Amino acid sequence: MHKPSVDYNMAALILRRGSLSGNRTAMTFEEKDLSYAELEANVRQLAGGLRELGVCAGDRVGYLGVNHPRFIETMLSAWTLGAVFVPLNFRLTAPELEFIINDAGVHTLVVDDALRPVVGPARDALVCRNFVASESDESGWHHIDTLIANGAPVAEHTIAGQHDTAVIMYTSGTTGRPKGAMLTHGNMTWNNIGASHNISVSYDDITLVAAPLFHIGGLNVTMIAALQYGAQVILHRGFDPAKAIEDLARYRCTSMFGAPAMFLFMAQQPGFADADISALSNLVVGAAPVPKSLLDIYGKRGVALNQGYGLTETAPFVSFLTSEHLEAKMGSAGKANVLGEVRIADGHGHTLGPGEVGEILYRGPNVMKGYWNRPEATAEAIDSEGWFHTGDAGYIDDDGFLFISDRVKDMVISGGENVYPAEVEGVLFEHDAIREVAVIGLPDEKWGEAVTAVAALNDDADLSLVALRDFCDGKLARYKLPLRLHIVEALPRNPAGKVLKFELREQFAEV
Repeated sequence: MHKPSVDYNMAALILRRGSLSGNRTAMTFEEKDLSYAELEANVRQLAGGLRELGVCAGDRVGYLGVNHPRFIETMLSAWTLGAVFVPLNFRLTAPELEFIINDAGVHTLVVDDALRPVVGPARDALVCRNFVASESDESGWHHIDTLIANGAPVAEHTIAGQHDTAVIMYTSGTTGRPKGAMLTHGNMTWNNIGASHNISVSYDDITLVAAPLFHIGGLNVTMIAALQYGAQVILHRGFDPAKAIEDLARYRCTSMFGAPAMFLFMAQQPGFADADISALSNLVVGAAPVPKSLLDIYGKRGVALNQGYGLTETAPFVSFLTSEHLEAKMGSAGKANVLGEVRIADGHGHTLGPGEVGEILYRGPNVMKGYWNRPEATAEAIDSEGWFHTGDAGYIDDDGFLFISDRVKDMVISGGENVYPAEVEGVLFEHDAIREVAVIGLPDEKWGEAVTAVAALNDDADLSLVALRDFCDGKLARYKLPLRLHIVEALPRNPAGKVLKFELREQFAEV
């Protein structure tokens, strides 16, 4: 078999760190440090254990669980064998997981003990040959610690070409059935090379990872690059805003990725004002539009939020706004990944000029290989010239900076006028009573769709529709002002931090 001239295997450099930087701390998880030498040993032995279970190059290895070193070790072990890693959303139900696991054809499934009751009802319907438990033994389950302890270490990793699939990452599934985006070793490598021109990563960096690892943001914004550089990862089991602030200060973290909601909740913690976060140099925010009020909150603490825009299908970076342009280009998603290109197109694929709103198209080496078992969906998403159609609406200004208007499908058409919810939300976020807010369109006999604000309020705050419209008057065109207001305790979000607007539309459609 012909071997690629360049080895793109994402595990290779991390494993090499075992001999280059063996005594350095690779990960800190719940007060326990794991050195690079220990990480390499665990990965090589787990790879041996998986090989004894029959895992071969090209097989899919799934992981269902919260953030944990075992997640990362399983992923690296799969790559060592040339297998494909399938991270699973731990918030899904048994039927949802059954669909994804069978759709991906998962050969071996590793499950966090706390989530085995979720898998149980669907187990007989799953195609998996092997089930591996993360902590305790049970009949019919292999034990991951036993695999590591008894596995014959795999000395050499399987060399990977840049077009070999590394991960099948299922899209959020906010509408319809989720699709598995095939991200190659090359996609992820080139993403990180492109990102390095905006997010500097060094040997001495310390990155806090609290976003879920099954999401591309948690997995491949700072985490993988940090391990390849020999830096330290502070890994949190899940996102706890108070703990995040505490550990940013405690470990003198230099970087963190999060959705806007995560940084908003952190800023609302009592300890935020006094926490020493002066070591931060790369606070990367993505996954949703960033309100100006949030940028101001962190700016007052001397920390700039570097805005990235990307998708699962682009591994994830499409564009980036560095802190030097933050004030002049407030609200922009920046300029295209240095290795890629962005253009704005109308519904017929024709390129639009500066300031014209259309669909954002991206082309670059980090665009996915395609959707697993979905050739029609792949052809719809990636055209014959290699442009990936993001489904997001936006425009490019005269200086070449990209601005995100909204999801094309989330656009509200009220009285024949296009209303982009993100623009309205940006103004509503400035209201003192509002903690978080989403704007949706609901059926309306007069206007076709009514611009509807769904808001969670700050403690002891009160808000009426009249007061909200008065606040927005003069800041937004009249047709963009909310016609309806619903107050909720909290907005429904997926683990990536994105508001599940389809749930809000369903909830309030009949109200």
